[in-house]
Formats: sequence, C-alpha cells, structure tokens
Amino acid sequence: MSLPYFLEKLLVLPQYLMPKQLLTELAGIVAKKKATPFIYFLMKRFAKHYGVNMHEALHEDFQSYANFNEFFTRQLKSDARPLALTSADYLSPVDGKISQVGTIADYGEIFQAKRHWYSLKTLLGGDSLFAEEFMDGSFATIYLSPKDYHRIHMPCTGRLTHMIHIPGDLFSVNPLTARTVPNLFARNERLVCRFEGEKSPFIMVLVGATIVGSMATVWHGVVNPPRPGVVREWTYYSNPITLTIGEEMGKFLLGSTVILIFPKNTMQFKESWKAGISVQMGSEMGDFPKK
Repeated sequence: MSLPYFLEKLLVLPQYLMPKQLLTELAGIVAKKKATPFIYFLMKRFAKHYGVNMHEALHEDFQSYANFNEFFTRQLKSDARPLALTSADYLSPVDGKISQVGTIADYGEIFQAKRHWYSLKTLLGGDSLFAEEFMDGSFATIYLSPKDYHRIHMPCTGRLTHMIHIPGDLFSVNPLTARTVPNLFARNERLVCRFEGEKSPFIMVLVGATIVGSMATVWHGVVNPPRPGVVREWTYYSNPITLTIGEEMGKFLLGSTVILIFPKNTMQFKESWKAGISVQMGSEMGDFPKK
C-alpha cells in the first residue's frame, strides 16, 4: 500500500538538505579502500541485507575482492546471463526493475512517475538538434537496486558516436524519489552515450545518484570523478568504437538507473516489458518494427 503523496514528500525532504556531493565523495573513498577485515564484514552484511546472489558471481568468495568496488561490480559466471538472441532484436542491457516504458510524448516529454514528466532535451544536455532526432520516439527506464548486477551491456550492436557527461544533483533514484522529486533524471548527474545501431541510432543514459561514486565505460574508463561542474563532450567519428549485442559497455560504482532512448518507429517493446517488472541482462526487450 502506497503512502499519501504529502507523506512521501516529507520522507524525501532530507535529500534536499543533506550534503549529497560530500557523502558521494566519502562513499567513493571508502569503496576504493583496500579491503580489510572490516571491509569484508561490510561486504557480507551488504550481501545478506540486500539478498545478493553470490552463487552466480564469477568469484563467490568475498576474499577474492580487493575492495568494495570490485565486489559491487562483480563479474558473473559465463552462463549466468544467457543472451536471448533468437527471440529478440534488442536485449535488456542490465539487471533491474522497469520503472517506466513507453512513447516520448509531444514536445519531447518523458514520463517519470505519477504527476511528473521531464524534458528529453534537458536530459540530453540541452542541445535541440541532438534531441530532435529522438522526438516522438520510445524510451525505457530501468532502476538498478543494490542487489543487482551492476555492469551495463549493449542492447544491440552499435557504433559509438558521442559521449556527454552532464553535471547535476545527486538525488537517490529509487522509486520513492522518482515519485516525488520533479525532473529527477534530467537534474541528476548523467552520462549520455549515443550509438549508431544496426537499424537506427539509440541512446543509453547512465544516471548518477547519491553515493554513486563514479560511472565508467569500457572505452574511456572512469568518467567521474573528476567532476569539473561543466558539460564535457567526446566524439568518436575519427576513432570508431563498435560494441556487439550483449557486450559490456560500462558499469556503475554503486547503483543507479539506465534510460534507453530510440527514434520514432524503430523499437517495438515486447508485451512483457511493463512498469514494475524485473528484468535480467540479456533477456528479450524488443524488436525492429515490422514494416
């Protein structure tokens, strides 16, 4: 049973007041600290509290991890996430829960949660021409909880063209905050990656959050820190990077949200893809629309 909206707003109020940047930096320092008996104790408590399935991890023994970050971004066994290549053109890029999925509304508005929408243009950094390509398209927002596998994979084969790091707030991105903080995903720190896919371009947005110490990609490494407070952009036309479907493209060092953006008439989500449904990386997500 959900709480009245005004009570949910009160529960989120402390996030407006707390020093989120400082807390995130401190969490990042602790997460990178060389493992000690106390750090191993924290790993075990974390796994037990959140229900982390260590049996599917490549290294099940906590002592195998040099620090908390290595544990949090643990690799999985090769057969833990089979790719549904024969049943879908697009695969889920992450483990998580579908927060929202659907069509980008008129004027580029994306549904966040009841009462709240946010701007596609703002999400992508404010460039009108960049956003125009995806107007009236489709989107999916996937929330990664602390127990989930936190590496991010390719939903289909794609060639990287742009990467943009956009500074912003560091609100939590859990369902409660999504229901109560306006423009949450377009105001938090985020990393926008644009790819040219087999049939059309698509965008993957990695959204930062409180105590998300950093985000990393396989081609760049850790993107943040540093956090210079200005938009940073990289282009890859002269140095093309192509990643195949199911291949790892990045990871969160502590959890957050991934948003997928597709142009109009280029993605047909599976009927099973509905808000509130849990998904695993490599499971079927959608298909190229039939002509």
